[in-house]
Amino acid sequence: MSIIKSGRLWPYAIGLAITGVFGLCVWTIIETSKADIQPSDDYMTKYQDADANANKLIKQRIAFDKAYKLKFVSDRISENGSDVKYALTTKEGKAVKGAKMILEISRPEVETYTKTLKDPLFEEGLYVFHDVKFPKTGVWNLLLKVDVGDKSRFYAIKTDTRIINDRSIQEASQY
Repeated sequence: MSIIKSGRLWPYAIGLAITGVFGLCVWTIIETSKADIQPSDDYMTKYQDADANANKLIKQRIAFDKAYKLKFVSDRISENGSDVKYALTTKEGKAVKGAKMILEISRPEVETYTKTLKDPLFEEGLYVFHDVKFPKTGVWNLLLKVDVGDKSRFYAIKTDTRIINDRSIQEASQY
């Protein structure tokens, strides 16, 4: 008597189907692990930490914005090296000295070229990161974290090293 006529085919078919589904799951995991997927780095931290502390970050930003004005004031950004400048003033227009700043430059969607710069010089009322070199021509993200006392602010700028005029710098987001 054959397997088909004896009614013993369905256990083999179910076993084969389960093995096939399991094999496809393993294949999917292996293939997706090869993909160049980058974790989120908003707020210069993992997205889980940013999500867990969202209210705290928002309150710090609101307190910062009530007390200070932050502005990107660099003339131009060049691949070969540029001074990246920020003006931090009180609402009355007085320069604020003693702020802690961390600047992270990165390419959109890729962490390969990410660089972190700390402790800018305070010159003539501006915070200056001297001779910042961009390893590649094109679009760059400039993410700045500013701490003044218990107030914090993140300031994101998108820039392009191919264009040397005022349109090369755009404020990316206010977070």
